[in-house]
Amino acid sequence: MSIIIKSPREIALIKEAGKIVIDLFDILKENTVPGKSTWELAHLAGNFIRSQGAIPSCKDYEGYPGEICVSVNDTLVHGIPSKKIILKEGDIVSYDVLVTKNGYTADAARTYPVGKVSEEATKLMEVTEEAFFKGVSMVKPGNHIGDISNAIETYVKSFGYSLTEDFAGHGVGREVHEDPFIPNVGKPHIGPRICKGMTIAIEPMVNLGKKDVKILDDGWTTKTIDGKICSHYENTVVVTDDGYEIITLKEGENRH
Repeated sequence: MSIIIKSPREIALIKEAGKIVIDLFDILKENTVPGKSTWELAHLAGNFIRSQGAIPSCKDYEGYPGEICVSVNDTLVHGIPSKKIILKEGDIVSYDVLVTKNGYTADAARTYPVGKVSEEATKLMEVTEEAFFKGVSMVKPGNHIGDISNAIETYVKSFGYSLTEDFAGHGVGREVHEDPFIPNVGKPHIGPRICKGMTIAIEPMVNLGKKDVKILDDGWTTKTIDGKICSHYENTVVVTDDGYEIITLKEGENRH
């Protein structure tokens, strides 16, 4: 494992990419309405990212065809944008966004309701978001990656939800995916030590039902095995002297 410690100059560049991510989520949230296709939303995102002098780094990453990942209802991650997938009232949709500017990348995800959604879906989205904050509260020099994992798992499972072990958070910055691997389940006090200058993406992916998932024949689209809804929330985080800074979160959006 080779964890890349970033210099202040590199962190500043990752923050530039993060600002584009923040602004993009405002646009996506506003456009998450019945009648929009997931292709239309991804195309809107790609055009905005490019207008900011940046690159939508999902595009062509290991062959992925979309400009961002758009995952609806029982699709957990890596939903491929399609003109055939039309949002309807009551859906929930997850956007996973990677933006690279001047060679440095920020990564984040949000799940939004489409119109009025069920109380069950609203609660799932709230718990997924809160799980991120439980995890990130463990980020400070000297703690371990397992402390993040355990905080997420403990919180999510207290609601009877489940967490896939097939996908996880990761380092990010110079590359789209870097060490360390950051599972959403685990034991405290294990794994790599957290150090100042690490840049990591923490991303709870929460299933209403079973933890098991299946990847469709397209090689990307990952759905829950039982067809129940799921939710995704992610931010890029910089480890500071005594804690962390979230660089893909709009000011005022952080309730903590």
